[in-house]
Amino acid sequence: MKNNNARALHIITFIIIILGIVVSSIGLLYTTGGKAYDFVNQYGDKVKMYGDGLYAHDSHFVAPIFRGTDFTILCLAIPLLIIALVLDIKRKSLKTRFFLTSVISVFTYYSASISLGVTYNVLHLLYIALFSASLFGLIIAIGSIDRKELVDSIGSKLSYRGFYIFLSFTGVALIAAWLPDIISSLAAGRSLAMIEVYTTSITNVLDMGVVGPTALICLFQLKKRNGIGYILLEILLTLCIIIGVMLPIQSVFQISAGIELPVPVLVTKVASFVTLALFALYFNVKLLRNMKG
Repeated sequence: MKNNNARALHIITFIIIILGIVVSSIGLLYTTGGKAYDFVNQYGDKVKMYGDGLYAHDSHFVAPIFRGTDFTILCLAIPLLIIALVLDIKRKSLKTRFFLTSVISVFTYYSASISLGVTYNVLHLLYIALFSASLFGLIIAIGSIDRKELVDSIGSKLSYRGFYIFLSFTGVALIAAWLPDIISSLAAGRSLAMIEVYTTSITNVLDMGVVGPTALICLFQLKKRNGIGYILLEILLTLCIIIGVMLPIQSVFQISAGIELPVPVLVTKVASFVTLALFALYFNVKLLRNMKG
């Protein structure tokens, strides 16, 4: 493992932790006592707005999702990042750097989502700072891993068939999940059905444009036994696990806000991602157990 950038990586990780705590706690706990109100969006549709707290000018449907995400980041991702940082400082091993890199990727996804998806608010500069720290922290973390050492550390007994199936399904499913909504909106000559007050769906952009293709690239690199394939695999597995925990929490926040979620939606969207997360957890444990040291 390359240690020349360890100090810089640890400093950036500490910055990510501080910014993550501030941003997620304010999003979750801050309230203004406001009430929901109706608003006519740019397409002439009436949209119910949340009206309270940091997400007062976000829609009543989406704001609880943001708050559920903040809860997950504050109560799960932040502790994981702290643990990963402490372990990497103490042990300085390939496994700890591997783990730290994967958790930083969660904050890259989270910070990109809030920077580009949340309606402009007083934390906008902090969103940008968190996104910048997470993105460059991820780049430094990936660059600090010796790929040859990583490949050599993977046990020869590791079976790849399950990983190939998982990556193929993840890559195709993340693209196929959102594609019908986009195609139908383009065919109808109007925006997405749930666009509400937003200009685009950041989830569509990240899942279809980044995470899905990353899974397919990872599959190709893994077949070549390339070191970057193992790094991308760990990142995807960790991200899938966190999202699998996050989606049910988001649904709980929506239901608590009085939003009725149809059972088919809960089954197809939430249950499918939870199942994917369970497989990701299984494969993650399997991968780490086969790593030497």
